[in-house]
Amino acid sequence: MTARATSSTISQLVIGAAALAGLTACGGSDRPTADLAAAQVTTIGVNSYLWRASLDTVSFAPLLQADSAGGVIVTDWYANPTNPSERVKMTITILDQDLRADALRVAASRQVAQGGGWVDAPVQAATVQKLEGIILTKARELRRQSVSS
Repeated sequence: MTARATSSTISQLVIGAAALAGLTACGGSDRPTADLAAAQVTTIGVNSYLWRASLDTVSFAPLLQADSAGGVIVTDWYANPTNPSERVKMTITILDQDLRADALRVAASRQVAQGGGWVDAPVQAATVQKLEGIILTKARELRRQSVSS
């Protein structure tokens, strides 16, 4: 597998996550109106905007764990159907109750098919940063929607 093919597959995953995040913003305006604090929502133990945005962003992959009290989301291995010889697994940790960039940590693992099994492969740092950016953007949109409602 070439570095170009690997980069292309991960880029496809990031683009897919961005598309799914964009689609989740579509929908009716039948959401309940709430008087929420500007950046802090603590009913689930962590910032609910970051939590929802994280779940929306990784919804293309099966979930292994989703602990809203601890702020941890772990996906199972996901292989893009267009490149089944590569798979990724993500762990998202929400570290704070505030909607801040440093309250979010994304870790990704990647494996490639080799010799009939799966072998660990590096994940580009830019991929993790892009996923964090997608989640933060979605969380800010969710916050903006709830405050303006």
